[in-house]
Amino acid sequence: MADVTQNSAPDTRFELIVNFWRHFRTNRGAVAGLIFFIALVIIALGAWFIAPHSPIEQYRDALLLPPAWQEGGDWSYVLGTDAVGRDLLSRLIYGSQYSLFIGVVVVSVALVVGVCLGLVAGTFGGWIDTFIMRIMDIILAFPSLLLALVLVAILGPSLLNAMIAIAVVQQPYYVRLTRASVMSEMSREYVMAARVSGVRTLRLMFVTVLPNCMAPLIVQAALSFSTAILDAAALGFLGMGAQPPTPEWGTMLAESREFILRAPWVVTFPGLAILTTVLAINLIGDGLRDALDPKLKRS
Repeated sequence: MADVTQNSAPDTRFELIVNFWRHFRTNRGAVAGLIFFIALVIIALGAWFIAPHSPIEQYRDALLLPPAWQEGGDWSYVLGTDAVGRDLLSRLIYGSQYSLFIGVVVVSVALVVGVCLGLVAGTFGGWIDTFIMRIMDIILAFPSLLLALVLVAILGPSLLNAMIAIAVVQQPYYVRLTRASVMSEMSREYVMAARVSGVRTLRLMFVTVLPNCMAPLIVQAALSFSTAILDAAALGFLGMGAQPPTPEWGTMLAESREFILRAPWVVTFPGLAILTTVLAINLIGDGLRDALDPKLKRS
């Protein structure tokens, strides 16, 4: 009997994973996005081996070379070079590291802080709830990119400060979502039973209630990942994010905008990298929403 009890939990977890994947894979766009995202992660992790050149090395005899398949191109620089002779393919490959790093850091900070504040607001209520939510309302009252620009201007232009600003801007969404989920769960019988049995408040918040609020938070995290990449690229394009010669995609766009007519490839490829990455992550987010929300699961 003990063996059955010990094995039931792993079996249940395995069944949940199988059930999740069965619903997730019915969304072909989400599966395609997942495949692309996994490939991007592999490219980012193996950038040192995959990239044919250094992302910051300048080849003065190869300025603004077109892609290899165009007239005047060179197969040593498959996607061409920029205005100072840096290989575009290598910079795009190394740029994937920065984009993924930005997404992970921003989502992690915003998720952790937002969930903690949402748990406090939803559990205690009263003036604490009012104080936290009014601050979140003030943050939401500003356009997100404008607020991020103001914060970076105060902190100083850099990739780190850009990530901090984007995390602050995204935090209210996690706070509101967590608070709503917690307030819904607090009226459930299992929470009342836990309170009657004398469970401490912190354990009630993080062990009893939080796991049942994770489904919408996972979906929000996936969608926020793409938003973080877009906002970081926008700040980089405006000169307030990563600074040259960092091979960040938004910074690459900013450096090459004056050559958009003369050498369109220096703008096209970083733009396509941002577009495809954000699209793939959004497709994954849609698939997660369909798989995790019972109301949206396909029959």
